Amino acid sequence: MDNNHLKRAVSAAQQDRGIAEGQRGQMGVRADRGSLQVIVTSEQNLPVPGAVVDVSYMGDPDQILEEVKTNGNGRTEILGLDTPPAEYSLTPSEQQPYSQYTIRITAEGYEPVTIAGTEVLENQLSLQTVRMRPLVPGETPDVVTIPEHTLYGNYPPKIAEAEIKPVSVSGETVLDQVVIPEFIVVHNGAPNDTSAADYYVRYRDYIKNVASSEIYATWPRQTIIANVLAIQSFTLNRVYTEWYRSRGYNFTITSSTAFDHKWIYGRNIFETISEVVDEVFENYLSRPNVRQPILTQYCDGEKVQCPQWMTQWGSKYLGDQGYRAIEILRYFYGNSMYINVAEAVSGIPSSYPGYALRVGSSGPSVRKIQEQLNVISNNYPLIPKLTADGIFGTKTQNAVKVFQRIFGLTQDGIVGSRTWYRIQEIYVAVTRIAELM
Repeated sequence: MDNNHLKRAVSAAQQDRGIAEGQRGQMGVRADRGSLQVIVTSEQNLPVPGAVVDVSYMGDPDQILEEVKTNGNGRTEILGLDTPPAEYSLTPSEQQPYSQYTIRITAEGYEPVTIAGTEVLENQLSLQTVRMRPLVPGETPDVVTIPEHTLYGNYPPKIAEAEIKPVSVSGETVLDQVVIPEFIVVHNGAPNDTSAADYYVRYRDYIKNVASSEIYATWPRQTIIANVLAIQSFTLNRVYTEWYRSRGYNFTITSSTAFDHKWIYGRNIFETISEVVDEVFENYLSRPNVRQPILTQYCDGEKVQCPQWMTQWGSKYLGDQGYRAIEILRYFYGNSMYINVAEAVSGIPSSYPGYALRVGSSGPSVRKIQEQLNVISNNYPLIPKLTADGIFGTKTQNAVKVFQRIFGLTQDGIVGSRTWYRIQEIYVAVTRIAELM
């Protein structure tokens, strides 16, 4: 596919949007709707039931549109909210493609939290996680403001770097193997901004945040996969080469688009993007005979041009044409780009066995899941206790379904990779809490 073909794909997409908007006008005004779920936890990552959640339009916080309470799992019901038409997110537009809402959360014994700017896209589920601090007299309430999406707002373009870092530079530290870290430290500003705060962020949560900040969840799934892989590979290059730490900084990566990716403290993520990250988080991009993950740089391709890099809008149009993720990546980065798998994942008791566990399965992996669900049920009592016999029967299936319902996963009772790693993550979280108590 040459550049002329890509331009034709852009033109076709713009024509399709124009037709859709014309049809919309002929049919009269209709309410475009997206959905939002708010998930409220304590600092220890435990659910906060009974929290009051008020939702209003950003800019009019006193006009409450919805007031709901969290359930025993710390989650609100899924709320339907007005949005602009999805077509605005399918080609570059001067029209803001998402609605922004203000969310206020109060709960007995906790500091109130206000989040201004939660984004909602048509036909997409937006997930807003809120972590509440214990109430301390005199403390300032937590107020989070989510800035514009990078494809809609104006941000500094990426400063070009070599995609492969030399390992012979004096003072540079390189890890022995590619490992998915449990946490990374994000410096919320440019590297030399000493006033910027540093945040410990779970690796997967970081990737979901960046992807939700830099691409639209309405895009083709293969486009989302391609962009997530590029974000992960870039991030793992920073981890593997200890790029900032080897230069005297105490963080892994920054939130500046001039140097790294746009990570936004407290922002919402989108379920479509979250699913993709959970499925491919162990992967990164590599080239033959190069050990380190490739520093896969990119730009939007509209406001900023970047020859030899992936463009986000270009990747969207290729996805429209039916290109698979690896084909999109190779179109921009060349045919020598490959998808690789990290040697290890930090912070989990055991790696996914490589196949789904379901009714009829048996063995050590089933026993591991049963034991972990029993520990998790101490903090989430809706999950029934199991006999850890290594046999996946209907009782284990039901316990898995309850776990999936609590944590917003597909309730099929099957332990695929997404459910497996979520169980591992929650198991580690609750055991750490138990150790602190």
